[in-house]
Amino acid sequence: MRGSWLLLIAAVAGLSGCDDETAPRDLSPPAAPRGFYSVTGDQTVYLNWLGNTESDVAGYRIYQAPCASGSACPYTRIGSTSGTTFTISGLSNGVTAYYAVAAYDRAGNESDLSYQTVFDTPRPEGLAARLSDYLTSPALAGWDFSSEVVRPWDDAETDVFFGYNGSIFQMFVPDFQTDIQDAGYASTLDAVDFAPNGGWSPTGSVELITGHCYVVWTRDNHFAKFRLTQFVPGGSGPPRVEFDWAYQVAAGNPELRARPAREEGAGRRPIAWIR
Repeated sequence: MRGSWLLLIAAVAGLSGCDDETAPRDLSPPAAPRGFYSVTGDQTVYLNWLGNTESDVAGYRIYQAPCASGSACPYTRIGSTSGTTFTISGLSNGVTAYYAVAAYDRAGNESDLSYQTVFDTPRPEGLAARLSDYLTSPALAGWDFSSEVVRPWDDAETDVFFGYNGSIFQMFVPDFQTDIQDAGYASTLDAVDFAPNGGWSPTGSVELITGHCYVVWTRDNHFAKFRLTQFVPGGSGPPRVEFDWAYQVAAGNPELRARPAREEGAGRRPIAWIR
């Protein structure tokens, strides 16, 4: 009797072992992540995407390439995360790179790369730039995005300059080859992330309103933006404004539309016009 029980136990154990060996492996990869996009920073790119819905997804792998596709553009893995955001820092401003993300599950299966073509070009930015009224402090009224410095309002390198007529704060562009427009209210400077297709001010000036973002198209085909953070009417000193800014150092970047020829010529706007 005892021998029979031992034979039965051995048979059951053998069947169990056979089941373990023939259990199917998980060979199904997750779906490619959706909703992938980037936000441009200063020497930094912020990547975001939607979380996968599969219950066994363990995380995401991030890839970078020098161009969009093809054998000359392999995507190299640069990091991984269990979340749905990833920050890449230490980048060179003005250099474009392409990005993709893939999901992987607990069995090690990896999805296709995200299908969106996402590229980004980091650019310099700054906080609390300050300009004074060009009528009372002409040497402190102009801003040069490329050099990140204050210049005289009529300096050849000035991209925009500030003026106050006693009731309205305004920002001007100095010549017919530079454009400006009000992009509306936004809580952060990052709310404006692309050059518009139109809507440029026909007068070359905009009224400054706290919290509004503004876009500038420079004479040498660069995209810039700023957000007004405060203005001071004067009293203890000349009228002044303060703003945060960003400037795309890559001329002709794919994120910028081509600059058409102008009919007005390249002359400086006359002082009578800006007053």
